[in-house]
Parts: sequence; structure tokens; C-alpha cells
Amino acid sequence: MAGGRRQAPPREDVLAAAMDMIADRGLEKLTMAALGHEVGMSSGHLLYYFRSKDELLLQTLEWSEGRLGAERGRLLTRRGTARERLDAYVDLYVPTGHRDPHWTLWLEVWNRSQNADEAARDRQAAIEGAWHRDLVALLAEGISRGEFRAVDPDRFAARLRSLLDGFSIHVAIGLRGTDRDQVLGHVGEFLAADLLAGA
Repeated sequence: MAGGRRQAPPREDVLAAAMDMIADRGLEKLTMAALGHEVGMSSGHLLYYFRSKDELLLQTLEWSEGRLGAERGRLLTRRGTARERLDAYVDLYVPTGHRDPHWTLWLEVWNRSQNADEAARDRQAAIEGAWHRDLVALLAEGISRGEFRAVDPDRFAARLRSLLDGFSIHVAIGLRGTDRDQVLGHVGEFLAADLLAGA
């Protein structure tokens, strides 16, 4: 209605705009004022919905993880060997390159989690837990099929994800001498040596 109050955009549109800003301009340019300008809201209006920038970042991460989780689900339920699906999991996990927006956001949320309350920490743990559970299930399947050695799936998943996290941070921050292809090569060697049956 002309002259009426402008309706706020759907929350998902705000979160998508935040992710786009991180991708296009970097996290340092994502301010409440800049995001408000992008979506046609005041920074005060955004704070009313999100309470703080920390909450905005965490909700943006949860939204992004929801999309990645759906993609991960498609990869892990498709036909093929457990090894092929494990490679797809690793490929999805590792950043696309320096300043990968999803990993840039993850690193910021991790950094801010030092001062986060228990509820926020529980939400972060839920994100981590989804990746872990999917990997454990995939490892258990590969073991039952004889593709993988008889390792403890939970312990191996914890080790593999720690390896992936460490290498992924190097890629995301652009550490010289560590690019995505090198990381995938290192992870492939680790899997061949420690997991693959008959290797």
C-alpha cells in the first residue's frame, strides 16, 4: 500500500544477502549498516531481528550449512562405491580457495565462540555433529563392504576431520605453499595409507 510501512524481506533473503556480501566484499565489509542498505532495512531493524552481529553470523552460517547439508546428503546417498562418496565428502569439505565465503564465515564464528554463550556453542556443535555423523556412517558402510580397513569409524572420522580442518584453514586464509589441489593430494595419501583395504 502506498505510504504504508515497508515490509521486511524474508529472513532467508537477509541471510543470503549476508553470504553474498561476504563472497563479494569480504567479512570486514559486512556491517549491519551495509547489510541493511543491501536489503532495504535499517541497521536498527536488523538488530531487532538478530540482536547482535554474532547472532547474524551464526544464523548465516546455519543457513549456509543447511544448504551444504542438503548437498552432502545427495552426494552420500548416490550410487557408487564408499570410496567415491568419501572423495565427494572431502571435496565438499575443503574450501574452494583463498577467502572461500563459507570458510571465512566459519573462521569468524569459531573465533567469536570464545565468548559465546552455551546456546550458541550448542548450535555450533550441532553443525559439526552433522558432518561427523555423516562421515561415521559412510566409513562404517565402507568397512562393512570390505572397501575400508576395520578401523573404529568414530575415531577415524575425528582424525580425518581434524586433518581436513587444519588443511582447510590454510587454504581459506591463503597460506602460501598450500593450495586446494595440494590438500586433496595429502588427504588422498592419508586415506590410502590408513583406510583403504589392500593398500
